[in-house]
Amino acid sequence: MKEWITGRNPVYEVLRARRRYAFRLMVAQGIEEKGRIAEILLLAVERRAQVLRVPRPQLDSLVASDDQSHQGVALEVSEYSYSTVADIIALSRTRNEPLFLLVLDMLQNPQNLGTLFRTAEAVGVHGVLIPPRRAAGVTPSVVHASVGASEHLLVAQVNLAQTLAILKKDENVWAMGLEGGPQSQPYDSVRLDGPLALVVGNEGEGMRSLVTKSCDVLLALPMRGQVESLNAAVAGSVMLYKALSDRMTASKKVTGSATPSLPIE
Repeated sequence: MKEWITGRNPVYEVLRARRRYAFRLMVAQGIEEKGRIAEILLLAVERRAQVLRVPRPQLDSLVASDDQSHQGVALEVSEYSYSTVADIIALSRTRNEPLFLLVLDMLQNPQNLGTLFRTAEAVGVHGVLIPPRRAAGVTPSVVHASVGASEHLLVAQVNLAQTLAILKKDENVWAMGLEGGPQSQPYDSVRLDGPLALVVGNEGEGMRSLVTKSCDVLLALPMRGQVESLNAAVAGSVMLYKALSDRMTASKKVTGSATPSLPIE
């Protein structure tokens, strides 16, 4: 199957990642072919994609939702190729790092999924696990929301409870669920520098029962304001950076060297 990716950064990252076959690149007529557009055109030529200059209204029809902008460029590519858990484990071993997983249980909102993908890629997660059904997958909307970060992640569609059980047994993974209930511990009460699966639940209902039971520890973020909860993508991103901080601290103790900070757009 084929699909259209729109937006300058998402298109650029799809081309740069080289994980999909690129068929056609459409560029709006009259657009200045410099900066990111020039880089996209160069990559498209390298990938042997057909380059077409088209009227802007032709691109308007390819935008997946009202909250997106094609920014004068669209790329027709093969569908997203999912990875396996074995691929993810192999990546952690190649990097010589404790396994670092993000597990997303039944997230429905493409914007939330894209935001968590972007954060996961930024903090060095080895892979993301999502259910194969009744949850958002890696669609063009998710690629757009992640600003193309999804193209650099290993994402596997699996039975979450079964996979967590196997990972806990075979890879010594600790499953940490993000849950705001009374049974949860403070988020800073445990270290997240070992083999880790950070589990984030559905936007409205949280984690399913079997997934919750698969977690070794449930963690909650402190809430000192008037609202009762945080958006799933925000809460998950906070915990991912908590994990990164713990892992950087552990690495410094081993190597005695600091890890460079990440830039903010």
